[in-house]
Amino acid sequence: MMNADAGRWAEQRKKSQAKRAERLEKMDAELERRLPARYARQRNRRIVAGMGAALLGLLWVDAAISWALAPSDTAMIANFVILGVLIVLGFPVAGQLIAITRGMIFKREHELDERQQLARLRAFSTAHKGTTTLIILATAATMLADGDDDLHVPSAALFLILFALLVTHVLLPQVVATWQMPDPPADDEDDMADAAGHQA
Repeated sequence: MMNADAGRWAEQRKKSQAKRAERLEKMDAELERRLPARYARQRNRRIVAGMGAALLGLLWVDAAISWALAPSDTAMIANFVILGVLIVLGFPVAGQLIAITRGMIFKREHELDERQQLARLRAFSTAHKGTTTLIILATAATMLADGDDDLHVPSAALFLILFALLVTHVLLPQVVATWQMPDPPADDEDDMADAAGHQA
């Protein structure tokens, strides 16, 4: 009885994995079709990665404003304005980052080829160094402020610092992966045409 259940479960798991692989293949083909040709070059991809990094930086600016001005109406208005900017610009930029890297950061390891696995490992390694630095700086700043009565950390600022850390931890690998993506290799025909042009 247990063997039959285990066999049924294994069969359902295989079907589920096959369906997921099929969906991912369709998604990759759709992303390839929809992705503008302008992202084929590293310079344009780095512009999008820079926009993503700037939006992550805006989270930290929001935390700093809250620390400096909270509790006040000015801090609350600034928080809502920054949140509005992040919602309006953040989701489209995040979508572009995911599309440019074909969702490499969020896929399972067995769904990536060796080149993608290496690129993802490199992106996570670089992002890890960045988030570790941010955690050390945020911890040091809050500890110093906690020891000084004049530098009290408002609870809203503490929440925004933790929120900025979480979002940075999740999205920085995506930004780094987009920044580090190399240009695709040129077609052999294009290389031969270029070589013939140089010889002429």
